[in-house]
Amino acid sequence: MTPPVIHSLREQIREHIVEGIVSGRWKPGERIVERRIATELRVSQTPVREALRELESLRLIESAPNKGVRVRNLTAADLEESYPVRAGLEQIAAELAAERLARDCSALEPHVLALYEADRRADGTAQVRHTVAFHRELVRAAGNSVLLHTWEGLGIEVFTALSIRWLGTVQKSYAEEHEELVEAFRRRDPGIGALVKDHVLGCAPRA
Repeated sequence: MTPPVIHSLREQIREHIVEGIVSGRWKPGERIVERRIATELRVSQTPVREALRELESLRLIESAPNKGVRVRNLTAADLEESYPVRAGLEQIAAELAAERLARDCSALEPHVLALYEADRRADGTAQVRHTVAFHRELVRAAGNSVLLHTWEGLGIEVFTALSIRWLGTVQKSYAEEHEELVEAFRRRDPGIGALVKDHVLGCAPRA
């Protein structure tokens, strides 16, 4: 998967903090010190503060008066909440993208192949990466920038990784399911939107 282009200092700081949370550098309930990050990255505190505000909107961190910023203690229920929203967005995307993907699924196919390889190697990290990339391409194919921006704002890759790391969620094989979606697009299945919605809901962690 081609890495996303990072356009600003704030986004670089945001990615640094997200990586720290996903990797376990900062654990649930642990304080994230704004000044310390600014010193470590040799930046001012302003872009660090902006990055932390974005992560608070994603519900990855929380702030309280006189207590500073801490990594949220996310539960399975917290992680599960985004899936109905995501499922609705992807249902709309699938319906908008149906004709385009019926003609050309080349943006989806490499991720299906990569998922088969990830399954073979039991590589959970690659499973997450290519599952999310598949769905990102599906949403992108809808050609609606508002839809794509809203979908990306759900922080899907981060929450998927955290559900595995923090909750021990078993990442089952999704390769065959994703191949079935590709085939449904190719045959112009009239129920493609519902198929995608059900698929997404089936991926949710259970409280």
